[in-house]
Amino acid sequence: MQRPITPHPVSEIMLAHKVFIGMGSNIGDRLCHLQEAVSLLALLDETSVCAVSSIYMTEPIGETEQNRFYNGVILLDTSFSPEELRLQCKTIEQELGRPDTYSRWSPRVIDLDILLYDNTCIYSETLTIPHTELHRRKFVLIPLLDIANPVHPVMQKTIQQLLNCCPDRSVLVRITESGGIKKKTDLPL
Repeated sequence: MQRPITPHPVSEIMLAHKVFIGMGSNIGDRLCHLQEAVSLLALLDETSVCAVSSIYMTEPIGETEQNRFYNGVILLDTSFSPEELRLQCKTIEQELGRPDTYSRWSPRVIDLDILLYDNTCIYSETLTIPHTELHRRKFVLIPLLDIANPVHPVMQKTIQQLLNCCPDRSVLVRITESGGIKKKTDLPL
């Protein structure tokens, strides 16, 4: 006699992926823009914000005649694929006032970049994971270390090891202890 098959609840069969997202802003109320981005990421279906790093003030790269950036890193659990999550991040950037097109190194209201997605490596026209500049940027490595010390899936070094040999000589100034996590239940409907 066969045993009946009991379906698993949807939440049990959905895979949760650990994703680190870098965020930055250097226009207007920079801290507010970062907090709004965290809140909007927390509102995404099948996604939860697990941790937010301290926020750091950093020097601009490339075009240096602009305001300093506020930068941080967010850890998410999500069921979105890398490409779906990239599209969600682009939508949030636009909602917060970032234009569709912009020049590289230009000032920005918000910037959301997928740094690491589990141990996945992706190289496509629209997405590169791990982020190509991750190991060269203190403004990513230091806030990432506030949350965790994962292994870079290509270089096979921890984030701490990458920071120890990072060529970036910029100095970060901690602005806040945490970027602030607003749970879905805390947000207005």
